[in-house]
Amino acid sequence: MSTQVSETPSANTMAVDTALLVLRLFLGAIFIAHGSQKLFGAFGGHGLAATIGMFHDKMGIPVFFAYLAVFTEFFGGLAVFFGLLGRLASLGLIVTMLVALFKVHLAGGFFLPSGFEYAFALIGMALVALIAGPGRFAIADIEGRLLKRK
Repeated sequence: MSTQVSETPSANTMAVDTALLVLRLFLGAIFIAHGSQKLFGAFGGHGLAATIGMFHDKMGIPVFFAYLAVFTEFFGGLAVFFGLLGRLASLGLIVTMLVALFKVHLAGGFFLPSGFEYAFALIGMALVALIAGPGRFAIADIEGRLLKRK
């Protein structure tokens, strides 16, 4: 008697892949929007020059890292949204939000409007995307394939 492996995903696999898609779309949209504020001045944002100046002058973040944070928010959000290099982008978003949490929001306590709960929630979402990967409904899980190689 031969055993066949079914190519059809189980209901649980479909649910997990769908949940990862929903997570990616929401997380990506949030970072695309916030990155657009910082990069383009969209949605009432200040734009790149003003954002870099604020990060550097008011928060003491070196200019290179200020640019890196802005580009990570926007392009990392796109990567997570579409599921292309999503694990790497998630890692970058986690680092960006940890810096925001410790440099800006920690002093405000846990709760909003000035606390760190929003950054904390985004870090948690990005951790899920980093650990689980983008799921089947993504452009490609390039990092996942590299991690599986021996």
